[in-house]
Amino acid sequence: MTILKKNCVQNELLASHTSWKIGGKADIFFSPNSRDELSEFLKSNDCSITWLGNGTNILVRDGGVRGAVISTKKSFNSIQLLDRSNCKVEAGVSCFELAMHATKNNFGPAAFFSGIPGSIGGALTMNAGCFGHETWEFVKSVEVIDRNGDIHHLDPKEFSISYRSVSFPFPLWFLSCEMIFPYKGLTTMEELKSLRDSRIEHQPLTENTCGSVFKNPDGNHAGDLIERSGLKGFRIGGCAVSEKHANFIVNDKEATAKDIETLINHIQNTVKDRFGINLDTEVRIIGEHDE
Repeated sequence: MTILKKNCVQNELLASHTSWKIGGKADIFFSPNSRDELSEFLKSNDCSITWLGNGTNILVRDGGVRGAVISTKKSFNSIQLLDRSNCKVEAGVSCFELAMHATKNNFGPAAFFSGIPGSIGGALTMNAGCFGHETWEFVKSVEVIDRNGDIHHLDPKEFSISYRSVSFPFPLWFLSCEMIFPYKGLTTMEELKSLRDSRIEHQPLTENTCGSVFKNPDGNHAGDLIERSGLKGFRIGGCAVSEKHANFIVNDKEATAKDIETLINHIQNTVKDRFGINLDTEVRIIGEHDE
């Protein structure tokens, strides 16, 4: 495998790149500065590739990740205003940053992004949403790169999009998207702050979490089912179900990925036994188990 020297680190500990502060080492950790640099890396390396944005909504196992992890956190982070209702957003932009930008430009509905942890790339990958809106409602087109390093521009119709799920037409990663928002002066910066403060009041956003762990099953809220199962505050090792919101798991005592995964399984089994409902994970679990 050919390794680019620039912006490549070997045996990088991924715990420092995830919001849970958990995870083993990546064989290669690459932070490209440009599309050309990223394309060159993909063309010249035949290893497995894992894409990482802001490190939310992901659990990296203790044994780490084989191959290369590509991070967009320090690059691909620009927002370009195209007209009064249209903007181009790169994958590394944080959702909260988009919400602030959109509010300043009177893109009223985009304020919902203030409640989504992570980056736009991650939001596109899972169709993240809150406050009654979802990411792909506003997507006009996407710019993606494939495993061969070739860049494509695709229409949303080429994807199968549903609640917290996006099926791709071929293996790809998002570089940017063009988004359209109605031009409405409905949200002020004070209102945006109020939305954010409300989330902080009811969710453990200042603690080490990944965001919501489970998808909401039809007709139910995962957090409510977990709370009604008596699991608020339930602990395994260094992690516990949040006392603020039961659909969050907090790493408050140097938890391992094994602790988290064991707690996830316990929650799923308990809710299944009590209510007959399967809780599907919203968080993505990657990597190898520690030997």
